[in-house]
Amino acid sequence: MQAVAQQSEKPQSAVSGANHAKHANDASGTPGAAAGPGTSARSAIDPVALRRALGTFVTGVTVVTTRDEAGRPRGMTANSFTSVSLDPPLLLVCIGKSAASYPVFQRTEHFAVNLLHDGQTDVSNLFASKSTEKFTTVGHDVVHTGAPVLTDCLTWFDCTMHHRVDAGDHVVLIGQIQAFGTSPAAPLGFCRGRYAQVKDPLPPGWLSSHDMIVGYLIDANGSLLLAQDGKGGWVLPSAPRRLANGRLPLAGGGELALVPHDTFLYSVFDTAENDPGYLMYRARLAEPLSPDDLPPNFRFFPFDQLPFDDIASREIRSMVRRYVRETAGGRFGIYMDSHDGGRIAMVSDAQPWTQLSQV
Repeated sequence: MQAVAQQSEKPQSAVSGANHAKHANDASGTPGAAAGPGTSARSAIDPVALRRALGTFVTGVTVVTTRDEAGRPRGMTANSFTSVSLDPPLLLVCIGKSAASYPVFQRTEHFAVNLLHDGQTDVSNLFASKSTEKFTTVGHDVVHTGAPVLTDCLTWFDCTMHHRVDAGDHVVLIGQIQAFGTSPAAPLGFCRGRYAQVKDPLPPGWLSSHDMIVGYLIDANGSLLLAQDGKGGWVLPSAPRRLANGRLPLAGGGELALVPHDTFLYSVFDTAENDPGYLMYRARLAEPLSPDDLPPNFRFFPFDQLPFDDIASREIRSMVRRYVRETAGGRFGIYMDSHDGGRIAMVSDAQPWTQLSQV
């Protein structure tokens, strides 16, 4: 790690997640001196020297977020973060009791941990401050629990509270991960009170190649078809490849007949780097369909009753909202993902290729 020259304010909980210091220190911070008989361990440790020793442990930087009892977003910078378990999926983060948002985290039942990338020192400094404008200048969304998830970050974890542990001048929040996402960006590091950069942050082969999922926005008179994801949420119907015969097989049995000339490309995008990419089509049913004709894990939702909070992917939620808006306007676009936020090309009038090829 290479330290950045600019000194910055320490993130909250800067010492809590570090390893034990290698050398003993007496009350004055002198290496090698040990506490004698009758001397308490507490009086034998210089907190300033201890903080410096713990600060040699290189960490990442996170922004921990939640909502208060009034539903307002709250957040703070912290670097005491670690994984705990894969089964069940658990992590922990330490919150200093002196933090302004400590009472909120002490009562909350859900929170998100947002790991920052190396272009977010400003975000780290903002959430380490007492600014009241944190969430007005930093984009955020909801995914699963309702906790604010930063729309731009290295990795995010959306958690429900698993356990809370009182630990001296901090409280340890152990969260059970309900959803997460990550990106191939370089992490923001922190060491010896300074931000640090990671050299070669993405080793060869870390990103595996991924396939494409073909999904469908199937509209039936102002209602959209969704499928249960098996985790308490909803997803769009999908197929392993583009449909050639206009018939979409449904998991659980049955199939849907779609109007071929109304099945049109709508959006192309990636989500997390380990997830498949998405080719999304808008489509209409070729035949009337009643709810009884659907497998039990499928359901049509009227546009004004769509369960956005139960759709885990931010990208798909955003796409569905765009589809609802464009349906109301009667004009659709095609979205193509890109590094700078993507582009939408509006389609004025879709015509069959056979008709155009005869001109």
